[in-house]
Amino acid sequence: MLELAATRCESDFWGPHCSSRCQCQNGAKCNPITGACVCTDGYQGWRCEEPCEPGYYGKSCQLTCQCLNGATCHHQTGECICASGYSGAFCGEQCPSGSHGQQCDQRCPCQNGGSCHHITGECSCPAGWMGSVCAQPCHAGKYGINCSKDCSCRNGGLCEPVSGQCQCTAGYSGRRCQDECPVGSYGPQCSLQCDCHNGAKCYHINGACLCDTGFKGNHCQERFCPPGLYGLICDNCHPLTGECTCTAGWAGLYCNETCPPGYYGDGCQLPCSCSKGADCHRVTGVCVCPPGYMGDDCSTPCPLGLYGPSCSSTCPCHNHAACSPIDGSCTCREGWQGVDCSMLCSSGTWGLGCNQSCVCANRAACDPMDGTCTCSPGYRGEHCLLPCPDRTFGLECRQHCECNHAEGCDPVIGICRCLAGWTGIHCDSVYVSLQGFGVLTALSLAHVRMEAPAQLRTGPVFVLRGTEAPPAREPVLLGSMVSAVCSLVLSVSTVQDRVIM
Repeated sequence: MLELAATRCESDFWGPHCSSRCQCQNGAKCNPITGACVCTDGYQGWRCEEPCEPGYYGKSCQLTCQCLNGATCHHQTGECICASGYSGAFCGEQCPSGSHGQQCDQRCPCQNGGSCHHITGECSCPAGWMGSVCAQPCHAGKYGINCSKDCSCRNGGLCEPVSGQCQCTAGYSGRRCQDECPVGSYGPQCSLQCDCHNGAKCYHINGACLCDTGFKGNHCQERFCPPGLYGLICDNCHPLTGECTCTAGWAGLYCNETCPPGYYGDGCQLPCSCSKGADCHRVTGVCVCPPGYMGDDCSTPCPLGLYGPSCSSTCPCHNHAACSPIDGSCTCREGWQGVDCSMLCSSGTWGLGCNQSCVCANRAACDPMDGTCTCSPGYRGEHCLLPCPDRTFGLECRQHCECNHAEGCDPVIGICRCLAGWTGIHCDSVYVSLQGFGVLTALSLAHVRMEAPAQLRTGPVFVLRGTEAPPAREPVLLGSMVSAVCSLVLSVSTVQDRVIM
């Protein structure tokens, strides 16, 4: 008798006379005789009130989770919930290249070949680049990974920012530009051949010839001393003592020494009037300006758009970027990138160095200069997270819905969402059900019986009825009659003379 009574207990009751209420939770059933809870998958405890302990799932929490890399599994299904930086059914795979974060749905911001950490998104820059998104080239004198190595180039040589290979100035060679050009050569990369005669040597930087005793001229091709005169390269000497009178740009007992830095003219007695550390021509005293300066005394900085020695080169920078007057390197403004600042920030980034990430939602455009969001139709707000307010739609929600009997309109394109019983573009037409005939078209011809809706009390419904010829419009107030028999019904409308099907 006890078993019979128990099997007849209603749900959630058990025991003799079904007098006890079940205490089971989370969808568990209780034994109709003992009241013991039979837990659903994923729960445990005498009332099935506790989910499975971490690492277990399923019936009676007996199944072991198979998830890897710190992932957790759903206590009911065992489905893996991956930790940040991992994906796959068991979370055994790192995020694909170019993505990181939770569910691997964040795009890496690294530029110039940089790679990002699959968990944190932190960029690892290739050699020659630095910065949070690898957008900045190494500073002068630095090269390599993270620009951490010091260049070892000598004699004014520049080093390549990736490998550190030296690019020597004119007159020098060697791995670190430590050697002067070999005898007989001079200039950039020691690629020019000296043109000096009669055993003369040439200067390794500009190829100027240093004549031996008794010769003169640009290439030491002329014999110097006529009969009765002597000296190294003197063009004049005292007839008694033989003391040399040096020409402009030369000095020394035998006039075989060039003027020291900072001096020029006859006997190298005149000081150069150059500023910014510039040297001057040993004969004329004309200043040879260093990169970034111009003018007679090299005191004038390069004007905007020019750089280099004597400001003779045109800056390659675009989009109002600043140009270094010394080497012409470009410093890009907000929203631009590249060596010459001709490229807009990549999609999803903005700001100085393009190192800021856009936060615009719902396919909104992001201004590369200041990150301002331009919302797509149907959305508004600083980050385009908010849909248009009720009864507005379109771009910047500036258009107003023209709906009568509707639950507002679509915030993107403004289509009205009509209430039950209404139809039409503006929801101003009554939807009439023609029982047994489905939807009629303008060419449908049938004998129909129309049911007047009980709720149709907003106005008369005009029924366009077909006659033999020509058709006549006869108003029929459906709300005032139980039924109306319409022969050859063509159309129905709440407005006279408006045809709607």
